[in-house]
Amino acid sequence: MSNSPFLKSVEDFMCVQRYSRRTIKTYLYWIKYFILYSGKRHPSQLHDEDIIRFLTFLAVQRNVAAGTQALALNAIVFLKTKFLGQTVGDLSGFSPARKPRKLPIVLTPKEVAALLNQLHGVQYLMAAILYGSGLRRIELVRLRVKDIDFDYKQIRVINGKGGKHRLVTLAEELVPLLDQQVERVENYLKQDRICQGYAGVWLPDGLARKYPNAPFESGWHFLFPASRLSIDPASNLLRRHHYDESNLNKLIKKAALKQGAQGVRSPLSTL
Repeated sequence: MSNSPFLKSVEDFMCVQRYSRRTIKTYLYWIKYFILYSGKRHPSQLHDEDIIRFLTFLAVQRNVAAGTQALALNAIVFLKTKFLGQTVGDLSGFSPARKPRKLPIVLTPKEVAALLNQLHGVQYLMAAILYGSGLRRIELVRLRVKDIDFDYKQIRVINGKGGKHRLVTLAEELVPLLDQQVERVENYLKQDRICQGYAGVWLPDGLARKYPNAPFESGWHFLFPASRLSIDPASNLLRRHHYDESNLNKLIKKAALKQGAQGVRSPLSTL
């Protein structure tokens, strides 16, 4: 993820601590930004006043939202306390960000139908689940085949916002499309099994050690897989990851622009 030996060591540390890839990517971004802003000095030589100066810069010069400033603070505090083992003092002296959070544009049912009409195939299915079941984008792409309960017409969302699990309703009309999607996943798995070096799908929290066959079972594979195999940066193993969330953002935005609903990405576009 980074060519810097220092940032690579931070990344490796976070992987060992089992931080999500999304958190690792975000924290590395803000840590790198902090280092560059501070004249490329080593973070161990930076002090509380340097942190305060950087956070004030983000609020005053960059005009970031309060949530963005808080995220930068979390990344720096993690770096100093968890990775470097240093203490952080009173940081209350920085200027708080005051940029208001943008409200999402909410579509009417008629507008949702018009937007979905711009999409086809798997893209239509993904967008229909987003709007019909109220999933967040990251929750959608992280769905596994086993999370779909066809009998009770439900979707299990594991480790959603706040690390919580929940059940959401699955629309009856999407069942045939989901059946086809599961078949696609199984076909991918057949191809992957004969690919030299294929290590199975990534599993969280040591489940791969507890259930060594699970990475090769279709139920554990992502419902919306990537189109090609790739090297997992955390383990350096050949796997098939889930569909790229950024691509999902683009297709929703493109469909919304065609329909004339500018600024709409998903029903939970700000989350």
